[in-house]
Formats: sequence, structure tokens, C-alpha cells
Amino acid sequence: MGLITGERTIEIAAPADDCFAVAADLERAVSWQSTLQDVDVHERDSKGRPVVATLKSDAKVRTITARWRIDYAEYTRIAWQQDKGDVKALRGSWTFVEAGDLTRATYALEVDPGRMLGLLLRGPGMVDKVRDYLLDGAAGGLKQQVERR
Repeated sequence: MGLITGERTIEIAAPADDCFAVAADLERAVSWQSTLQDVDVHERDSKGRPVVATLKSDAKVRTITARWRIDYAEYTRIAWQQDKGDVKALRGSWTFVEAGDLTRATYALEVDPGRMLGLLLRGPGMVDKVRDYLLDGAAGGLKQQVERR
């Protein structure tokens, strides 16, 4: 099984700094990101944001646990990479670009499920279903959470 990659861009009626703040608050993301089940923060940066955290996510075919290392570029990008977990490799990011009164928020994922999880993803359209489930849950959830504030 090869890489599972994808991204979703959504327009949010809010400034980029609001979108960034909501996405960077990982512990509260459990309430709005439908696939995220639990977050345990191990280290924080000088602004109190998580830089090392273990996340438990519903990946449709099974629950996945991953320890992330997270980097922040103020108001424009949040990126993470797994340093250990249930999948072989995982990278992701949020990018935020202001466009007038809107922010274009893009959620991107690149996952190498490895051999064991790859076996669960066999079958017609299963990879597409899992990819869409993960991407849509994050992008749609962020939009709802930010615009509700």
C-alpha cells in the first residue's frame, strides 16, 4: 500500500489569526474535529502551544495513536510530523491565507499506513473513503468552530 495523500481548502469568514488560534489549540480540537478522540500534550513552546503531543484519532478502519512534533509559523502555518505511532509515517499541516474578508484554510495530510493498517484499507474505494473522512472532518470542523466564535 502506498501513501495516502490529500488536502482540503475551505473559506472561513474570519481573519487568519482567529483560524490559526483555533487550530493551534489542540486540546480543544477534540470538541470540533470529528476524527480526534484524545490529546495528551507532553511539551509546550514559550507561548504555551503544544510542540510534542500524542493524539488518538478515529481513522474509520481503526483508532490510530500518533506522537506528533509540531511547528508553528505565526498565523500562516501549523505543521506536524509523527515521531512514533501506529502508522509508518504521518505528516500534516494547516495553512492560512487571508483573501479579503475570508481566510483560505488548507488542511493537508500525507500518511504511509504501513503493512498492517494497509491490509485494512483494501477494497474498492476504501482509501478514498478514509482520506475524505479525515480531511473533511478537520476542514469542516475548523470552519464551524471559527465562525461560531
